Amino acid sequence: MNNNQNATVGTIVVADYRTASVFKKYGIDFCCNGNRTVGEACREGEIDAGILEKELEEVTKNSQSEITGLDFKSWPLDLLADYIEKKHHRYVVEQIPILQGYLLKICSVHGSRHPELHEIRELFDECAAELSAHMKKEETLLFPFIRKMVTAKKGNTKGLAAPFGTVQNPIRMMMHEHDTEGNRFRKIASLSNNYQIPPDGCNTYSVSFHLLNEFEDDLHLHIHLENNILFPRSIEMENFLMT
Repeated sequence: MNNNQNATVGTIVVADYRTASVFKKYGIDFCCNGNRTVGEACREGEIDAGILEKELEEVTKNSQSEITGLDFKSWPLDLLADYIEKKHHRYVVEQIPILQGYLLKICSVHGSRHPELHEIRELFDECAAELSAHMKKEETLLFPFIRKMVTAKKGNTKGLAAPFGTVQNPIRMMMHEHDTEGNRFRKIASLSNNYQIPPDGCNTYSVSFHLLNEFEDDLHLHIHLENNILFPRSIEMENFLMT
């Protein structure tokens, strides 16, 4: 059995994303709070570390995932930025109006019996607005500069000046906004009883919660790729270019 107690949660997920399913099962945040060690997370959540270790070992042997074969940590930074933008940003843009439509409908039909739906809808609308602005900043400011750094490194060009002082400044802002959206979705998950459909829920209710759960899963991977891989490596590259 591997001993992961002193490894950070984010590092383990970077090495093999399949482990994310285990951390999610136990309510351990691997994206926004991925800098905690497994031991710390187990103590804080009162989780049996031995059982969690065994499940981590099992999932890496047995589970299958569409991204199992993608070693994101070895990707060039410009390719990773492109992937995040084309896959995750596009997914968010496409899903927001769909989810807003479903949430509006179930609020009008079920909101009197399930008042929590109105708060879920309000939280998602806030998330939609903030994420849209967040992604725009990444696409127009941060990601273009990351691509410039990659080009500069290929050409062995040192001293590339960032228009925002240092790449750490927008990264710090993006990570703060990630925390905000992570907390917002934790509230949505709690209000929805982890997306459980009540006995009187209709098909639209079921589809709405399924899509919300899917949206949260995608957001976790999205934030993980940035917080735990793209951002740290971008800081390293800037340091290299400035020496």
